[in-house]
Amino acid sequence: MPEKVRSIDKEAWTPKTYLGKKAKAGEITSLEEVIDSGRPILEPEIVDVLIPELESETLEIKTTQRVTDSGKRTKFRVVTVIGDHKGHVGLGVGKSDELKPAMDYAIRDAKKHMIAIGMGCGSWECKCQIKHSVTSRSEGKMGSTIVRLKPAPRGLGLAANDVVKKVLGMAGVKDIWSSAQGGKNVYNMAVATMKALDRLNTLRPRAVEERGA
Repeated sequence: MPEKVRSIDKEAWTPKTYLGKKAKAGEITSLEEVIDSGRPILEPEIVDVLIPELESETLEIKTTQRVTDSGKRTKFRVVTVIGDHKGHVGLGVGKSDELKPAMDYAIRDAKKHMIAIGMGCGSWECKCQIKHSVTSRSEGKMGSTIVRLKPAPRGLGLAANDVVKKVLGMAGVKDIWSSAQGGKNVYNMAVATMKALDRLNTLRPRAVEERGA
């Protein structure tokens, strides 16, 4: 189940980067402005300031063991998706010898890789003005995994596998048709979904007739 992401104390935070200083000073007020600047998010606190109401959901927890001179050591690898259900979503990976720090690292990493998507109603079957789906068809690929997204009419829900559904849900997408092919690696599936969502920002919505073809 999604959990609320703990926000930082803005007053106690001392930003070190250009974007961080702008965000704390109130000169940058949205994630879209950060993305438009073309600068990478190096401080996860920037996202805490701009999007205080974030939730997170763990997609995968894996353990690996390696033998050292002192014996076997277990390491945790966590894949987490975060979002505000309003068009902002991020995916991150964290590794640590303990589970809790690995989860915290994954959330921090996800904040550094946030994207903003433009939602709408791209379905010829619906034609409403409510932002409940994606604006056009899109596709994302990671490794051998390919995820395809297609606008769906209002009320359909998320017709997707569990991983794709969680990523889309965090982004705020409520109705979608999707398909996935290739490998079923959880991380690759999540990244392919993120790429499909991010690609929506570079695609021009097609005519209703083309979407219905």
